[in-house]
Amino acid sequence: MQTADLGGGVVVLVPVAQQAEVVDVLCEAFHGYPVMRYVLGSVEGYDTRLRTLIDFFVSARYLREEPVLGVGDQASRLVGVALMTLPGERESPEELAVKRGRTWATLGDDARERYETYGEAASRFDTGGLHHHLNMIGVRPSHAGRGLARPLMDAVHAQAAADRDGEGVSLSTETRSNVSLYEHFGYRLLGHAVVNDQLETWSMFRTSFGGREARHL
Repeated sequence: MQTADLGGGVVVLVPVAQQAEVVDVLCEAFHGYPVMRYVLGSVEGYDTRLRTLIDFFVSARYLREEPVLGVGDQASRLVGVALMTLPGERESPEELAVKRGRTWATLGDDARERYETYGEAASRFDTGGLHHHLNMIGVRPSHAGRGLARPLMDAVHAQAAADRDGEGVSLSTETRSNVSLYEHFGYRLLGHAVVNDQLETWSMFRTSFGGREARHL
């Protein structure tokens, strides 16, 4: 996949030098998302706390050298992003452990405990085996409805299909209407969990027909 300048709806691998822009996009896209509201709570400074949390998520991908995909507008401004976790167990660098500690020290133990509670619910229906995971995908609200999710999803699936040992792509969503959207992209529902009366999560999986599953057809 190319790493050229953004623009024209072409998906690229976004270099770490543009990490702040990646965080900007996801802060806009996930500003009111149920998980963020649940984890961060109702304390003051929500926007700052949101940036701290999302910066940690993005940093984890860069520090582990995992794909950060992006798409730009005609002015080469980053407007859509997808974060992926690669298959298999990967050793986390010490820098990530330090970043994790600083993040939760800033956000507080209550936020960390809520995040862990959510994580346990979201991972309840893990498929096992080797597969990619789509951590986050988002488009700036100013560019919503312009079809930018399609090339990002296609790029995610191409990354997974290129791995001959991978079985597919997993994801979770906390918005009920997204279930049918992801089904449109070829995902099937694995399970549904209730975190509390304000947060639910749906786990989904898409078989990668370029990978291991294809060889059993």
